[in-house]
Amino acid sequence: MVGVSDQTSGRQSERPAAPVGRPLLSLTLAAIMDDVGAHSGAVYLLTPGEQVLEMAVMAGLPRAFAAPWERVGLSAPVPVAKAARDRRLVWVGGEEDMARDYPRIAVVLPYPFALASVPVATERAVYGAIFVTWPGTRPAELSDRERDHLTAACGRLALRLERAAEEGHPVRPEPDLLAPASAATVTGTLGAVEAVRMVARLPYGLCALDLHGRISFANAAAGELLGLPVSALLGSHLWACLPWLNDPVFEDRYRAALFGQQVTSFVALRPPADRLSFRLYPSTNGLSLRISRARAAEGADRTEQQPGDGAEGGGSRLVTISHVLNLTGALTQAVGVQDVVQLVADEIAPAVGSQALVLLGSQGGRLHVLGHRGYPDAHAVERFDGMPLTAQTPGTHTLTSGVPAFFESRRQLDRLYPELPAAAGDMKAWAFLPLIASGRPVGTCVLAYADPHPFPADERAVLTSLSGLIAQALERARLYDVKHQLAHGLQAALLPHSLPSLPGIEAAARYLPATRDMEIGGDFYDLVPTPGGAVAVIGDVQGHNVTAAGLMGQIRTAVRAYTTVGKPPEEVMRSTNRLLIDLGSDLFVSCIYLRLDPAHGQAVMARAGHPPPLLRRPDGQVRVLDLAGGPLLGIDAAATYPTTRVSLAPGSVLALYTDGLVESPGVDIEDALAGLAGRLTEIGDQPLQELADALVRHSGTERERVDDVALLLLRATALR
Repeated sequence: MVGVSDQTSGRQSERPAAPVGRPLLSLTLAAIMDDVGAHSGAVYLLTPGEQVLEMAVMAGLPRAFAAPWERVGLSAPVPVAKAARDRRLVWVGGEEDMARDYPRIAVVLPYPFALASVPVATERAVYGAIFVTWPGTRPAELSDRERDHLTAACGRLALRLERAAEEGHPVRPEPDLLAPASAATVTGTLGAVEAVRMVARLPYGLCALDLHGRISFANAAAGELLGLPVSALLGSHLWACLPWLNDPVFEDRYRAALFGQQVTSFVALRPPADRLSFRLYPSTNGLSLRISRARAAEGADRTEQQPGDGAEGGGSRLVTISHVLNLTGALTQAVGVQDVVQLVADEIAPAVGSQALVLLGSQGGRLHVLGHRGYPDAHAVERFDGMPLTAQTPGTHTLTSGVPAFFESRRQLDRLYPELPAAAGDMKAWAFLPLIASGRPVGTCVLAYADPHPFPADERAVLTSLSGLIAQALERARLYDVKHQLAHGLQAALLPHSLPSLPGIEAAARYLPATRDMEIGGDFYDLVPTPGGAVAVIGDVQGHNVTAAGLMGQIRTAVRAYTTVGKPPEEVMRSTNRLLIDLGSDLFVSCIYLRLDPAHGQAVMARAGHPPPLLRRPDGQVRVLDLAGGPLLGIDAAATYPTTRVSLAPGSVLALYTDGLVESPGVDIEDALAGLAGRLTEIGDQPLQELADALVRHSGTERERVDDVALLLLRATALR
């Protein structure tokens, strides 16, 4: 059982059946943890008017452990946000699951523990989410009983919150929950006195630490080994009162013991030459620490560090390190400039309490607004776009000077910049942070606050450090955007700008580049008018780089040339194959070539190692065309490519595609092809442009693609 910390430290948890006026969140969380045997947890509430979850109460561990996630954007890649966003329970079974699904959390908390996040929501609204954790020794799967207890308890809490909101009594954050100090219940008894005497006689040091890491008891041997009187140790953190233990590595062992509820140890050097062994024995209400002199061979497989130079006050340093690790992980995921803007909005702004932000850059001696969030009136921000860098504004001054500026109130801002346009909206405080990468300013990050906000020295230092991380991410993102535009420009130049309008044939095409590497590939398609019909071709050059794209352009041009001189399909394929071999390329090409004859309602096709096309008949039936064919182009100079004649009655739809449309990791190709055929059966009567969009959406390749995708749809229509 757990009790409310601080003013309510003696109150024991109860089932949350009390009226809303009682500590609803604390009691509910305590009951949930008791029901499922969890050793820590927290309740988050959705901030009114914002897409932000804010921690309302935490239990079982100090809040500093979860400092990077006290405020998280609803779109943040963390379990509690995902549970609220998707309205479902999220289970993380251990270290491997955490590292795979939530690597940024695994970097900050690399300990063996399991976690469940559950939404607090009714049918009408989401009110927040709860997470609870267990030591890593528990089973890797969540039992049905545990799942039922968690979802039922969160459902009941959601109904209570809904009722409170309807009655105009919203629930507020409550004091955190910590385990009660059991020693107080036995102080003064004969057993306690004898226990103290026994501990005093032991030859090694013993300390009791609370969940915050503060020393609540130490025997004389501990003081002697550590070189301080017991009175100086009581109430302090080991790493704060002993400079040679002021190292994040040692504090990490304390956190590892509490999170994993497993014994941890380390060896430290007490100057000048004493090596001490520390062993921590955790429980749900604190830790016992055993200190002894380390033997020469002891600790060979343990962590030993030299004294560090970290700042005093372990709690504040822990928060800073955790935030930096978490935000560094977030910013490494940013790809383009808009990704950086969104990540700063989702991760950094909530963490520092900011309600709005603007990212500014420069080009050609003028200010450019790269992105903004949180301002209801976008025009108020975008009026700064194109402003000369010589203008007297805090944004331009910070960008050109590289010096941060902090304004705790609107009065401070107006005093220094009286001519500044009224672009602040309802904001009352600002931090203008220079973004410096490779020794030069690349932009300014403006964090705005809805209320006056003091910026003490330590917060200014943290914000300035974060600006360096943002600058590096922004520099990478801008380079990526340039590469992205170049790749797409090259790809667009090599593919048809539009498809011709042909009698008896309706056509639609889609091309989606891969979302990895250079986002440029060798997929191509074409539709060429010919006397009495048309020729269609679709193909895929191996690779995703400029070489593949260049070869694709040569192949497409060759096919057009051979078509123009009137070669039949099988000869076009043979000639293209020989050309590819003559070019000496190491890349291979898959291809389907077909000559359309609308007047006779048929098509003649040749295939070179390409996925089979789908044919939807006018009655809605879809079949996979098992075409005769030859090997990939570029392998065998003597290869032949036999043809197949296919009937195309008016109303028939022919779907030609590259393998990126049906291939994805973990999905059987036959299942994917069957799914595509089923979708074509269901919606094949739609207008062709809408059908093309729907087939791409159904394939699941709109967002994440390891390969580029080409799709060419041809519908036979009645000749007029």
